[in-house]
Amino acid sequence: MRYRCCMTSATDDPRERIVEAATHLLREQGAAALTTRGVAQAAGVQAPTLYRIFGDKDGLLDALAEHVMAAHVAAKRSPSPPDAGPVEELRAGWRMHLDFALANPELYALLQAPGRLGPSPATVAGIEVLRTRVRGLATAGLLRVEEERALLMIHAAGSGAALALLATPPTERDPGLSEAMLEAVLGAILTTAPVVPDSATRTVAVTFAAVVPTLPGLSDAERALLGEWLARSLTDLRDT
Repeated sequence: MRYRCCMTSATDDPRERIVEAATHLLREQGAAALTTRGVAQAAGVQAPTLYRIFGDKDGLLDALAEHVMAAHVAAKRSPSPPDAGPVEELRAGWRMHLDFALANPELYALLQAPGRLGPSPATVAGIEVLRTRVRGLATAGLLRVEEERALLMIHAAGSGAALALLATPPTERDPGLSEAMLEAVLGAILTTAPVVPDSATRTVAVTFAAVVPTLPGLSDAERALLGEWLARSLTDLRDT
């Protein structure tokens, strides 16, 4: 039986009806059901309306991802206590990411599909949250690598762990894979004793680079120059 969002939705907004219809189709029938025609019919609109609102299928997927992500986050408690340290904040974000992927396998796979022209706004927003958490590690003196490398390592490991788990039948999944990946990444990017800031040259440079944008008494040009010097030094330290 065809789903009729227009008969059950509480809104008359075509955009919301289309997103709700797409969400239902994806969960009930899988990614193959997300055709322009199928979504338009389920939402009770004409196909041109869908194109006018979303532009193309990727635009619809972006809106769908934001809708599902918002619902997922709203259904969860705060990922970490307000007084949690930067490492625990990172752990909580990692677990939330994996939890979302496993709860929404079809959508996650679509967002990671290589045919997309670029990352979805939901993915970009997630990376920016991760960037903030990595900055917290750096300013606390806990990073042994530069911020951008730490961010890319965490992002790549998280996405890889999620895709590996989704590619494995649920009954055959390694329940400890995600946490093992996280610990491996943390071991590579954090100082050896997170409770005591590392005095090694690389860690000091990473920490200093993290606070350069907020240093008082300097002009924008001076901060930019100082940041350039530190970036060059960190590159040399990474390669040694």
